[in-house]
Amino acid sequence: MHDSTTQNLLVFAGVLFSVGLVGFLTRRSLILMFLSLEMMLAGVSVNLIAFSKHYGNYQGQVLAIMVLSIAACEAAIALALVVSLYRRKATLDVKEWGDLSETIVPKEVETVGSMQTEAPSFPSLTPAGLDPLADPIPSEFKAELGAVPVITDKKVEASSNV
Repeated sequence: MHDSTTQNLLVFAGVLFSVGLVGFLTRRSLILMFLSLEMMLAGVSVNLIAFSKHYGNYQGQVLAIMVLSIAACEAAIALALVVSLYRRKATLDVKEWGDLSETIVPKEVETVGSMQTEAPSFPSLTPAGLDPLADPIPSEFKAELGAVPVITDKKVEASSNV
């Protein structure tokens, strides 16, 4: 491949990447942001293929195929996220992503002049059952504990033969 062809492909890849970057930074619609991201990945792929063809090896082309397969996976995940957000809010504005955060954790307002001296409180999980360290024997069984006979090996053998 001639040097002028390589330079033209690199300029094209740079323009493609730059347009994608500007589109990603200036748009608020999720679909346009993901399309801009795909445009940036296409610019990188053209760059890899141009260098691979210029140097006469196939390593860049193989890496470009890997980048395109990762871009396809990213597009599928992005589509799922866009559909999820649209079902909740019926809009594709980026600012609505803040509503998808966890609802349990309260949003803290930072104050500029004051320092927090108390330790931050974290949410705790609801207990799933009895805590064996706090109360090893439930209270309803404590009254019956004295009435339960101690089982010996002979009684266990006798009850297993029955």
